[in-house]
Amino acid sequence: MLAFALLCVVTAAAVAGAAYVQARNAILERAQDAAVQTVRSRLQALFPLRNPAPGPAELAEIAHTVSDGNDDAVAFYYETRSLTAPGPPCLRPGVPCLTPGVPCLPSGRPCRPGLDPETIPKELRRKVAGGDMAWQRVVWPDGPHLIIGTPMLIVEGDRPARASGIEVYVAHSLAPEQRSIDRLAAFAWLTGGASLAFAVVLAMLATRGVLGPVRELGRAARLLGQGELRTRIAVRGSDELADVARTFNDTAAELERHVEQLREMEADARRFVADVSHELRTPLAALAAVADVLDEEAARLPEPAGRAARLVSQETLNLTGLVNDLIEISRFDSGVAALALNEVDVAELVRATLRARGWPEQVHTELPPAVTAWLDPRRVDVILANLVGNALRHGEPPVSVRLSADPHWIALEVRDHGPGLGEAVLPHVFDRFYKASAARARSEGSGLGLAIARENARLHRGDLTVANAPDGGAVFTLRLPRRAHDPDGGPE
Repeated sequence: MLAFALLCVVTAAAVAGAAYVQARNAILERAQDAAVQTVRSRLQALFPLRNPAPGPAELAEIAHTVSDGNDDAVAFYYETRSLTAPGPPCLRPGVPCLTPGVPCLPSGRPCRPGLDPETIPKELRRKVAGGDMAWQRVVWPDGPHLIIGTPMLIVEGDRPARASGIEVYVAHSLAPEQRSIDRLAAFAWLTGGASLAFAVVLAMLATRGVLGPVRELGRAARLLGQGELRTRIAVRGSDELADVARTFNDTAAELERHVEQLREMEADARRFVADVSHELRTPLAALAAVADVLDEEAARLPEPAGRAARLVSQETLNLTGLVNDLIEISRFDSGVAALALNEVDVAELVRATLRARGWPEQVHTELPPAVTAWLDPRRVDVILANLVGNALRHGEPPVSVRLSADPHWIALEVRDHGPGLGEAVLPHVFDRFYKASAARARSEGSGLGLAIARENARLHRGDLTVANAPDGGAVFTLRLPRRAHDPDGGPE
């Protein structure tokens, strides 16, 4: 908009300036040609000269004839000049008519003092002395004037014209032309200003017509990027912007359709996993009972049969854990997972988790007392059990658990002193079914433990992160708010 306004200003100024200059030159040239032609006509009325060597009085008569009482004039014959006409002072108060350098120009009064020779440009006098008629525009304190100088020539029969020695100079006022030029300039600037205002108004209207749809398109694109897939733009007209709006609407509609299909497919997949998991619980419960019996009898069975019984028992336990993990993941995906908040002593909760799994002797703890928080003890127990179990199985001792707290957050840091995790593994640690090594594809883990741990942390509105310690080993950090949000109205 600013650039367009600047372009309008420059264009209006250029057009007005060019028109002004052209009109000014035309006015001045027309006035100049008319004045020169008038002087020539008046000079022709003086021939033949009564006296080829005129005195001051005769020169004054010549000057008066050429000026015709409207212009100031002076006539020279070598060193002799025309007499100054008598009369009162000029109309300008305090400025006598004969003041050098300030000629009294046409005023409509009888004051015709003549043209002061000192005001005639020297270059003009040299051209006239050389036998040429010449003129020059000058600016005096009371306005612009045209000084016309011409020699008077003597023509004798067929002989070439020769100089008579008489030079006549006329000062013609250009005040009327200057007033016309001033009016023209004012009109040009007024026209240019009006044109500029009109152009600015048109630019604003055009800008509103162009930028309005563009802003609407930008707003719709932002809403679409934020997930508002039903966003559409009103299509107006049939220009290029309307084509863009139609294309945007078509794209948004197609995107909404594809996203809806993906959501339906994802919901179907989650529903399938949940249904399969629930359907497997009953036969798995029966298999688990049989596996317990086989496990008890495995020691009394012959070796091939005993080993097979123990394998069946272990795989049944692994399958049961996988089904339970799938059911838990399906709860998170469907949004039905909820917290059962209680105010707990965090240090005691950590110690209870370690005792329940027989790890107190294997894990070093730094647990400051009197750190309490509103948490779901079962879910925090699941997180800690997974982190400590992974450290014991896949890391190297010593394994440590350290608790720290501030007024709003608690942090539990689980660390081992093994080789740590590879840089390619770190971004995928919490992915579902991800295992750092293909060699662990048949390990007892389901590949869902860390994914469930992070979901449990986020359910508390906390987070679970991982990094490698500078001196070796993986460090998992669980950050939880001390007053977790409970959708059922618990503390915040």
